[in-house]
Amino acid sequence: MNLKLEGKKALVTGGTRGIGRSIVLALAHSGVNVVTCARGDGEALARELKEIGGDHHVVKADMGDPEDVTRLVEECRTRLGSLDLVVHNAGVISHIPFPELPLAEWHRVVNTNLTGAYLLIQGTLPLLGAGSSIVLIGSRVATIGIPLRAHYTAAKAGLIGLTRSAAKELGPKGIRVNVIAPGPVETEAETPPEVRERYQRMIPLGRLGQADEIAGPVLFLASDLSTFVTGETIHVDGGI
Repeated sequence: MNLKLEGKKALVTGGTRGIGRSIVLALAHSGVNVVTCARGDGEALARELKEIGGDHHVVKADMGDPEDVTRLVEECRTRLGSLDLVVHNAGVISHIPFPELPLAEWHRVVNTNLTGAYLLIQGTLPLLGAGSSIVLIGSRVATIGIPLRAHYTAAKAGLIGLTRSAAKELGPKGIRVNVIAPGPVETEAETPPEVRERYQRMIPLGRLGQADEIAGPVLFLASDLSTFVTGETIHVDGGI
């Protein structure tokens, strides 16, 4: 099926590894011009995007830093002029018992995962027009909670509330806002066998997800197949 994404313009945060990388590559292969960012080295992804072809750019930016978010948005304005799709995928996580959770770590995780999304949406609005789509990458844990990740769970749950309100405010402008909430997904980091076995027992499909399986719903939300979908949280979790 041709999703008719050729020539569209997208910003994807946290695009050099894992789910973000799969999203960036899927968009690029679909003919979308992509600006993406990461806190670290993005040279490998930049080379891969060059081979695909198109107007792509990899920018160094930390979504937990408001000045970096502003600079990233300006890069999009300068390089692409406008945007059809914004995907907030950048995120950080740590595993700390709640009684020992430092305030600084709370702020680091919440600022990157949630405040970064707020700043990104607000900053890119002048670049978005009717028919544009905003996608926030949340997490299945947002609605169930998980030990040692109160700060992460709170931030991901906040994305759902942000999406519902933003969808109502931006709907009259023709801008859609949705969350994709992945379950356990295999990325570059090797999954310990005991963790894999535990998830396989919990997931009806009997396996962990693949990063490409999160990119698919992003393509759907970027396309005209989803023009009446907004304010939703789409769980991509194998039925866990």
